[in-house]
Amino acid sequence: MSDLKGITKTIELDKYGILSKNIHYQLSSEELHEITVEKGQGVEVNSGALAVNTGEFTGRSPKDRFIVKDDITKDEIWWSEINLPFESDKFDKLYNKVVNYLSKKELFVRDVFACADDNYKLSIRHINELPWSNMFVHNMFLRPTEEELEDFSPEWTVINAPGFMADPEVDGTRAHNFAILNFTRKIALIGGTGYTGEIKKGIFSALNFILPVMKNTLPMHCSANVGKDGDTAIFFGLSGTGKTTLSADPNRKLIGDDEHGWTNENTVFNFEGGCYAKVINLSRDGEPEIFDAIKPGAILENVVIKDGEVDFKDSSITQNTRVSYPIYHIDNIQPGSVGKNPKNIFFLTADAFGVLPPISKLTPGQAAFHFISGYTAKVAGTEAGVTEPIPSFSACFGAPFMPLHPTRYGEMLSKKMKDADVNVWLINTGWTGGPYGTGSRMKLKYTRAMITAALNGELKDVDFKSHEIFNIAVPQSCPNVPTEVLNPRDTWSDKEAYDAKAKNLAKSFKDNFKKFEDYAGSEIIEGAPKA
Repeated sequence: MSDLKGITKTIELDKYGILSKNIHYQLSSEELHEITVEKGQGVEVNSGALAVNTGEFTGRSPKDRFIVKDDITKDEIWWSEINLPFESDKFDKLYNKVVNYLSKKELFVRDVFACADDNYKLSIRHINELPWSNMFVHNMFLRPTEEELEDFSPEWTVINAPGFMADPEVDGTRAHNFAILNFTRKIALIGGTGYTGEIKKGIFSALNFILPVMKNTLPMHCSANVGKDGDTAIFFGLSGTGKTTLSADPNRKLIGDDEHGWTNENTVFNFEGGCYAKVINLSRDGEPEIFDAIKPGAILENVVIKDGEVDFKDSSITQNTRVSYPIYHIDNIQPGSVGKNPKNIFFLTADAFGVLPPISKLTPGQAAFHFISGYTAKVAGTEAGVTEPIPSFSACFGAPFMPLHPTRYGEMLSKKMKDADVNVWLINTGWTGGPYGTGSRMKLKYTRAMITAALNGELKDVDFKSHEIFNIAVPQSCPNVPTEVLNPRDTWSDKEAYDAKAKNLAKSFKDNFKKFEDYAGSEIIEGAPKA
């Protein structure tokens, strides 16, 4: 291996309790790639990208995510099965065990920022046990200049120890893996899992508390892009709904693909400096921007490799195959990762029941209702035990990362929508002509055409029809989209079966929303389906 270069600077980790003398600071992506391959922790594929296997965990573990309950959080956090409390003294003891473990290890340290807007920028030091975890940090966070590193002072610290296994009976965890946020000590402590998404979502979760509580700024689990006229579009959606795909538009500049803030100055800024896209069934024809971003510097996770080539269709390791890459791997990006003048918001859902229209326009009350609901559907094969479509609701399209009560985010979004006079659209990227197994997936070219029409104002003067059950406004014509596709009931051969399925889905929405009703205003409640 070539001599390690990095940036010359002495990093004192003893303030964290870590006494390791084998510390690599701010190594380049190329150096980390080389170390990973040399250590046998990953392989180089024909594209020049690095492929790694994250081990036991190929996704996040929501039941093992905790927040320390202390004077800062006790009265602010929405304590629930999503936001699990952790005792301060238990955290301190577990922290000491982790740093003692790391003191015997070779460590990779990186200083980065989150939040592209200088008024909200958060400085973070990442301490990683594995070189490719540190390379992931380089890809996904904002990369400081050498001048910024000279007097870098981290506000938060992420300590990432995949090889450390907790003892639940002693340490207070549920299992040997854990991801714990401590807002008093400003530490994200991660152990027992090599899945890199825990690093990224740990800071996202912290910002989802910091920004609304301390900065009066709305954090969003969304992608965003900017048009030629400077208008910003925001795309909310859960995994598999097309958030990354649809925001990577060759005619618009990408702000970011996953995490953003919306300020009181009516600007939208990216939290990150990279993209973390799903690659199951990826092809150049279907998603050229993502496909072409897989080159030296990118990290593929849990993919199957055959003769040096990635088999993107092979899900034998996991359906959740991923790639991380710095945002500059995408050609058409917004300079500075900040946009102004939000004009359109899209809620993306993959409705596997074939009930929701492919595009519909929402009132502010309906928008808040659907935002708090965060609906999509799970289909057979995506999770163990799922044999037919089931409704899936994730509040604010990102419940596992939202420390506050969902209605607090919903009310902030509703106010911003009204103040900015934005259009809000519900987009079904799921099934048409029947449910999963009977109908077919909505064609991507139709979805792109509908979104383009909405962005260009081409739906402003068309006729709209109110959906019989969901009461949402459905356009009756759209450029480059067959008229019969727009009304889902018309695509079903059995109209009575459609009505029954639609009523069942509407009931699922209402049943899910019962836990929010006591916190929601009348306008939001009136945004629910009629049936």
